[in-house]
Amino acid sequence: MVPFSDRVSVSQKIESKEEKDRLKRLVKSIKPKGFGVIIRTVAEGKKVAELDKDLANLLNKWSAMCKKLYKAQTPSKVLVELNRASSILRDIFNDSFTGIYVDDSTLYGEIKDYVSEIAPEKESIVKHYNTNVPIFEKFGIDRQIKTSFGRTATMSKGAYLIIEHTEALHVIDVNSGNRSNKAKNQEDTALEVNLLAASEIARQLRLRDMGGIIVVDFIDMVKSQHRKKLFDHLRDEMKDDRAKHKILPPSKFGLIQITRQRVRPEMNIKTTEENPNKNGQEIEAPIVLINKINVDLERLLKGPAKDNSITLNIHPFIAAYITKGFPSIRTKWFLEHKRWIKIQPRDAYTYLEYRFKNKDGKTIY
Repeated sequence: MVPFSDRVSVSQKIESKEEKDRLKRLVKSIKPKGFGVIIRTVAEGKKVAELDKDLANLLNKWSAMCKKLYKAQTPSKVLVELNRASSILRDIFNDSFTGIYVDDSTLYGEIKDYVSEIAPEKESIVKHYNTNVPIFEKFGIDRQIKTSFGRTATMSKGAYLIIEHTEALHVIDVNSGNRSNKAKNQEDTALEVNLLAASEIARQLRLRDMGGIIVVDFIDMVKSQHRKKLFDHLRDEMKDDRAKHKILPPSKFGLIQITRQRVRPEMNIKTTEENPNKNGQEIEAPIVLINKINVDLERLLKGPAKDNSITLNIHPFIAAYITKGFPSIRTKWFLEHKRWIKIQPRDAYTYLEYRFKNKDGKTIY
C-alpha cells in the first residue's frame, strides 16, 4: 500500500510528464525549419495558438534584427530589450484595457509600436497625453496613492482596514465602522463587511507588495458556513496574484494567516504631511480628509441624521475648499443626497478637525 503523500507525488510526476509530452508535440507542429525552441514553465497549459503567436513574434524580431545587422555600421544597436513600460504591459495587458495614456512622446511611440505587435486591434487605445495639467493629477493618481498607502484603507459603506507593519509580520484589522450592531443583523453585517474586506485585502497585498507573514483579524462570525464562505472568497480574490502565497482557514479567534512571497522590496510610500498648526508634527494628508467626510456623511444621512438637518463644523481653509468653485463639493453632495449641508467655519478647530452637528447644536459625530 502506497502512503497518500507518495501517491500525490507519483500523480504529480505523471501529470508533469504528460504535460511535457503535450508541449513537445505542440512545438514540433509549429517549430520553424532550422530553428530550435526552448519552452519555459509559463507555457504550461497554454493552447497551440498562443504558443504559435508568441513564436511568430520572436521570429519577426529575429528577421528584423538580421536585416539591421546586414546593413548596420559599427558600432550600432540592432536589438534592444523591452523598456520598463513595455515589459509591464507584457505582464498585465489584457482585453479589459480601454485606454493607455503616455505623456512622453518617445515612450508613446515605443508603446504604440509594442501594442501594435501584440494586439493590433488595440493600437488605437494608446493615446499621447499633452496638456498643462500633470497626468497624475488629471487621472487622480496622486489622490489614489495618498488614500491607498496610508495606515487606514477605507472601503464602501463606512468599513475600513487598519494596516500595521512590524519587524516580524504584517497585521490587518477589519473594522465595520459605525454600522448597525443589532443582534439580529450582527452576523449578516459581519459577513458583508468581511467579504468587502477580503477583496480589498487582496488588492492591498498586490498594491503594496506585502510579503512574509500577514495576519488578518476579521470580524468574528458564529456560523461555520459564513467562515467557509469568507475563506473561499479570499482564495478566489487572490487566485490572480502572481506572487506565491498560501492561505490558512480562519482560526477559532477569527484570524486568517497568509504567507506571501517577497517578490521585491515592499512598497512603502509616505502619505503624511507637515502639520501647519504645529511644527515638527506630521498629520495625515488633507486630501484623505475629504474621503473621510464623504464616508461619514453618507453614514449619517442613512442613519442618525436621516430626517434632521446637518451642520458641518470645520477649519476655515477646508470650509472654503468644500464650498468654493462650481460645482463645489457641497453642490455634489446636494445632487447626490438631495440634502443641503450647512458649512460652519470654526477658527478654533485644528486643520483636519471636523464635527457634524444637528439643528440643536449637538454633536452627532
